[in-house]
Amino acid sequence: MESDVEKATVTDAENKERDEVEASGWLSLFNFTSRIHLFSLSVALILSVASGIIIPVFAIILGKIFDLFTEYGANEMSGSDLVKRISIYGLGLVGLGSGGGTLNAGYFMAWLVFGELQAKSARGKLFDGMLKKDMDWYDMRKVGIDALTSRLQMHVRELQIATSQPLGSAVQYTVTALAAVGIAFYTAWSLTLVTLATVPFAAIILTWISARMQPSIDAQVEELNQASKRANNAISAIDTVKCFNGQDFEMWQYAKIIRKAARYYLIQAQANALQIGFVRLVTLSMFVQGFWYGSHLVTTGAKDPGQVLTTFWACLMATQAIEQILPQMIVLEKGRAAGATLKLLLAQMEKVCKVKRVIHGITPGYCDGDIEVRNVSFTYPSRPKQSALSHASFFFPSGETTFVVGKSGSGKSTLGNLLMRFYEPDSGDLRIDGNDIQLLDINWLRNNVTLVQQHSVLFDETIFKNIALGRKDHSKVRKEEVKRSIETALLQHTVRDLPHGLDTVVGANGSYMSGGQKQRIAIARARLRDTPILILDEATGALDHVSKTLVLDQIRKWRRGKTTIIITHDMSQIQKNEYVYVLEQGDIVQEGFRYALEKADSGPFGESLSSVITFPPTTRCQQQGKSAESSSVPASPSISEASEDPLSFQIFPRSHFVPSVFGLPPEGPRPGRPHQSMMPSLGPVVFPVNRVSIMPSTFTSTLQEKSQAPDLLDDVISPPASSTDRFLETERRGSWIDMTRFLNTDFTLVGSRRLSNGHLDLTRSKTTTPQQRQKPTKSERTRHVAPIQKILMTVWPTLTWRERLTLICGFFFAAIHAGATPAFSYLFSKLLGTFFLMENRSKMALMWSLSVLGVAVVDSIASFAMHYLLESCGQAWIDGLRIEALRRILDQPRAWFDKDTNNQSRLSSCLDRNAEEMRNLIGRFAGFIFVAVIMMGLAIVWSLVLCWKLTLVGLASAPYLYGVTRAFEAISGKWECKSNDAGEAASSIFTETFASIRVVRALTLEGYFHKKYSKATFRAFVVGLKRSALSGFFYGLSDCGIIFVSALIFYYGAVLASSRRYSIEDILTVFTMLLFSIANANAIIAFVPQLNSSRDTATRLLRLSNLPYKQSHEHTGRIRLSEPGPMEFSGLSFTYPSRPSAQVLLSLSLSLNPNTTTALVGASGSGKSTITSLLLGLYSPTSGTLTYNSFPISALHLPTLRTLVAMVPQSPMLISASIATNIAYALPENSPLASIQNIRAAAAAAGIDDFICSLPRGYETPVGAGGTDLSGGQAQRIAIARAIARRPKLLVLDEATSGLDAESARGVRETVRRMGREGCGVLAVTHEAEMMRACDEVVVLKGGAVAERGRFEDLVERSGGEMRHLLGG
Repeated sequence: MESDVEKATVTDAENKERDEVEASGWLSLFNFTSRIHLFSLSVALILSVASGIIIPVFAIILGKIFDLFTEYGANEMSGSDLVKRISIYGLGLVGLGSGGGTLNAGYFMAWLVFGELQAKSARGKLFDGMLKKDMDWYDMRKVGIDALTSRLQMHVRELQIATSQPLGSAVQYTVTALAAVGIAFYTAWSLTLVTLATVPFAAIILTWISARMQPSIDAQVEELNQASKRANNAISAIDTVKCFNGQDFEMWQYAKIIRKAARYYLIQAQANALQIGFVRLVTLSMFVQGFWYGSHLVTTGAKDPGQVLTTFWACLMATQAIEQILPQMIVLEKGRAAGATLKLLLAQMEKVCKVKRVIHGITPGYCDGDIEVRNVSFTYPSRPKQSALSHASFFFPSGETTFVVGKSGSGKSTLGNLLMRFYEPDSGDLRIDGNDIQLLDINWLRNNVTLVQQHSVLFDETIFKNIALGRKDHSKVRKEEVKRSIETALLQHTVRDLPHGLDTVVGANGSYMSGGQKQRIAIARARLRDTPILILDEATGALDHVSKTLVLDQIRKWRRGKTTIIITHDMSQIQKNEYVYVLEQGDIVQEGFRYALEKADSGPFGESLSSVITFPPTTRCQQQGKSAESSSVPASPSISEASEDPLSFQIFPRSHFVPSVFGLPPEGPRPGRPHQSMMPSLGPVVFPVNRVSIMPSTFTSTLQEKSQAPDLLDDVISPPASSTDRFLETERRGSWIDMTRFLNTDFTLVGSRRLSNGHLDLTRSKTTTPQQRQKPTKSERTRHVAPIQKILMTVWPTLTWRERLTLICGFFFAAIHAGATPAFSYLFSKLLGTFFLMENRSKMALMWSLSVLGVAVVDSIASFAMHYLLESCGQAWIDGLRIEALRRILDQPRAWFDKDTNNQSRLSSCLDRNAEEMRNLIGRFAGFIFVAVIMMGLAIVWSLVLCWKLTLVGLASAPYLYGVTRAFEAISGKWECKSNDAGEAASSIFTETFASIRVVRALTLEGYFHKKYSKATFRAFVVGLKRSALSGFFYGLSDCGIIFVSALIFYYGAVLASSRRYSIEDILTVFTMLLFSIANANAIIAFVPQLNSSRDTATRLLRLSNLPYKQSHEHTGRIRLSEPGPMEFSGLSFTYPSRPSAQVLLSLSLSLNPNTTTALVGASGSGKSTITSLLLGLYSPTSGTLTYNSFPISALHLPTLRTLVAMVPQSPMLISASIATNIAYALPENSPLASIQNIRAAAAAAGIDDFICSLPRGYETPVGAGGTDLSGGQAQRIAIARAIARRPKLLVLDEATSGLDAESARGVRETVRRMGREGCGVLAVTHEAEMMRACDEVVVLKGGAVAERGRFEDLVERSGGEMRHLLGG
């Protein structure tokens, strides 16, 4: 564990990284720009500059047109001349609009392409960089690899979005501002200086405000990392969460983190709103001094009214251009921070590399297989104070099989990790055939050494492909070769019985296979690889005794004459003439041949043999006939069961180093196999209770009823209340709003390999391909995106009343902000009218300028309030949906998580990236749309009153603008969805690669996954190019509309003016109101791509927040038991919904007495773990019944049942918290069970109290992400302590001692016996004979049904019995 000094060092490094990110400039947006991107960037910049000049040129033409109206108003021009000359400028505007549309289309397209290039470059460099990183680097990622990959993908997404249209808009508007200022200076430099006098001061203020944003961005990212890790852990360990009623606990913890992240985001929102409001104030108030001085220039004759107006228009357009940049600032800031973070990460990857990747090192022509480990010491970087190996020396002679045994955490697996060069030793060296492995070519080394680990990793491919990947030339592997490999792993019958045989897809991480099947596929892969050196690290731990024996016999046959290292706890598999190393605390305490070590009674090896069960010589397993795969091969895929036999240890003096050549002893009789034990049980009492909840932990706040607190977000979530409050809250809790009435939309995700009923189609087809997957139906290939209106209709039901009031206030200020523009237009026209006055011109100009100042102050305040309040509501909205989504995810039945569309990476992405993008719908887009609608409405009404004819002509263009905008929205939305899907596919490969990085490296599959990922990113890039072309075209059409409309309005205004039916002042007022309003509405078009992206991500998150709640089989019961009672399976059959063709349990009839301890045994795949899942209500039976004390489980209140039954899974899930928190997981804080006394008592019962107390921080020691700072055995014992701490009525152990050494396992068995004596029933799924012996009764399963049952001793003596066969008798 990390010491305080080490933690301080890590903290200092993190602070340094944060400072570097904060200090990074805007060039960080181009951190992934290479030379080949310069052409695209240059084109984008050129087009941005050209399109940015369009508006200033428009300002010049407006000035010329105003001059003509001024001359006409002064009777210096006839009406016909006015119409004629305005027509000329109108044609110029049409040409300008056409050119502007073309330039805007090109600029938009070019920037989208540049963003795609940046994403592709960042993805490629990240993938390459992470492939080169040491395992040290992966171990030190505090958030865990899953959360890390999720955050990296989000950073890439943020960089892509920022370097696309937002960056292009910033460049375009910057050019517009500079060009406009240039025109203003050219036209009237003195007036420009006076008008823009406040700009330098404003720039200083804006810079100061901007500096406040970066620290909050970094803090928010850190909190979102923690939230992502929390959600990942809960979803990946859903069995544990459900079994311990941890759903509310997980949701509460997640909500606390989300609330902290929201506070940091609101700081950003406040800063951005201040910027927008301040710029609005500066933009409008500059007319106070500007018009006063402009009036003076006209009066003195220094400038004519047209020049003054041109200057004002130019200054106004410059400030409006700056104002248009501000809404993009958060996006650009996040993109800058993302670029800096990713670049810093890559720089660290290049600098820190402990394990030298010698690519062109020594490549011997032949590997003989002699391995020497000389005086090696090693500590893992995540546990620097715990030595994994201490001056250890080994010799593994070529062509021989050597065993390495020892306690959990003794350093056995470390040996394999060092030989694969995942790590570099702290001291000492390792040699293969006399060559230092540090000097060997890394690929040569890994192509000659194969490591098969206990937790077998399979890729989301077919069985054939998973096995073929063992070979370097995997694309050339033939099925005949693979079939020979599966025979070694005794997998042929299993493959034969699968509907698609070798072409069956195994699912993500092999989720469709049982544990034993996964291990045998990994062994088959190693057989095909057939390297000179093989390391098996508990590689048969998930197999039953006979399967394990038969597979090891096959391995011995295959490995004859080749170097093999077998790391195990199972002493029974070691033959008399095989050499053994015994490790303890990283040191070798005993070594020698088995026959010699058996005679050393004082040694750990000799003592461990005392529990081995032996049979008469005539009943050996080999005489049963090895040729038959028999019970070792289940007929259908199932859930895994694992087994490792015990080994106990004592201190034993270190023996001599083994010489390079030593003789073998004569062949002797094979010893019997060591066996295992089990434990007692308890009687049940049952009574029905009403609907009162007695769950140990309840998420008391809902999204409809939240406690009020000073902070805007304090009421998003509340900590668990007292038990009474929890009961009341449970009863009054309103159901979450049914959003299907708002979202009548098909949320089926693209890419599913499921059929419409959610099941896999495993029926045998006539022809299959090696990569066959189930093709989705047409409805599955089409994923609809919810309309923006329906998405926004979910906001109101989600918010609390306080948040609803905030939302109302936000839209109230938005209405004021919208009204300010027509008001400004009116006052602006009055200012223009002063140029026609012959008297009091300066006085009137000052009066109307001060009026403008008043509007500016009101508008700036309204603008600030609108943006901040709507951002806070948007944050509250997505927080509510996030929490509700996680709540409903955790409430789904276990079968839901087996579906491919609901895998962990997709769910985490929805909760993480999707929610962040979704917030913009309220925070940014809803306000703009509302303002545009109000603004247009006010402007149209006002204009109709003043000049209805001109207004109607202007409105005649509305169908064109609406049609083009809708087409742009539809095309952009469709391709945004496709682009997101393509990016998600690439992200899945990224996650799969680095979640399994050890296996990828061990099999030298870096090239394969690099190619696979490159293809996926290229596909995403191609989709992005198509999106760019189509979106750019329609953007150009929609963006040029305002200029066409302006030409039409000016022409018809001249016609009306020449007819003398309307005054020049009224016509100018209509001009300004319509032009300002249309310009503001037109600016929303630039947000359409981001809006569509937010719509797509909102659809995904709303799918989760609208999942059925409390409608599964887990919520049908109301009866609450005080005791589990007798458990009865009657004619029960079961198939997993994800693989309906595979029958796991078949008409099972089984009664379990809670007053006894029962062992549940059987071959791998016989349905043992499935029975435990059914007992805890994780799945419902396909047919038949399961009852507790005569009550069907469907009638029982499962949360109550799960407080009575505690389960210890084979693979423990630990949260990233302290040891004490893990043991007291999901227990109410005020419960006596959560006291430190009870926690310590449980840890002592699990045999880990002494170890915990020896740690520097004791029970407050953090376990790391997923328990990575502990060994497998230590994590398993903490999981056992967690179950014991609940003082259950029934304890279910699913291979709970499989990861323990004999001494620890013996301690657990004693604890089980003690619990049985104290009245706690026990059901143990096991392969271990000693555990069976400890139980009152043993039930043997075969083919999903009971084969035999009885006392262990009786079953062992039964000739030809299934138990005897399982134990190798």
